[in-house]
Amino acid sequence: MKSSIARTICFAAVLLGLTAVAAAQGHRACSSASLAGAWGYTETGTVMVPTTTPPTPVLGAAVGRYDFDFAGTFTGTQYSSAGGTVSQDMKVGTYTLNSDCTGTLTLEVYDPSGTVLRRRSVWAVVLVDNATEFRGIMTSMLAFPSGATLSPIMTLTARRLFPRDRGDEQ
Repeated sequence: MKSSIARTICFAAVLLGLTAVAAAQGHRACSSASLAGAWGYTETGTVMVPTTTPPTPVLGAAVGRYDFDFAGTFTGTQYSSAGGTVSQDMKVGTYTLNSDCTGTLTLEVYDPSGTVLRRRSVWAVVLVDNATEFRGIMTSMLAFPSGATLSPIMTLTARRLFPRDRGDEQ
């Protein structure tokens, strides 16, 4: 009887141990390698301009490319439209990415010559679909040269340009 109980306890312990190992192997974590590479993106939404009374909503959209490195920085180019005025912009920024695949992008937008700072924004993002896409929402925006705080209602969707060339497969 005692040996039967001992075998059952040992069997249960081994089974629980194997279950824990299988569960740990199924959990994938994100890192800067998960984001490294080239991405194509679309931004859409509205920005409330507080310099008018009442604040004026300005519809905006952009399409462009981000290039993320392994060190937490990125660059980008885009064509954007704000209130119907189309411009070409350059972006420079930093990012953080948590192991749960959520993160933050902080970026500054410049004119094509790289000399005039147009705006600064912060985005909350999440990697999805096995790190081949990410989505985001703008959490803050400053306009320059005035430094005015704007109220954004902007979203971002991005797809990896070259899915087989993922940074985390190096």
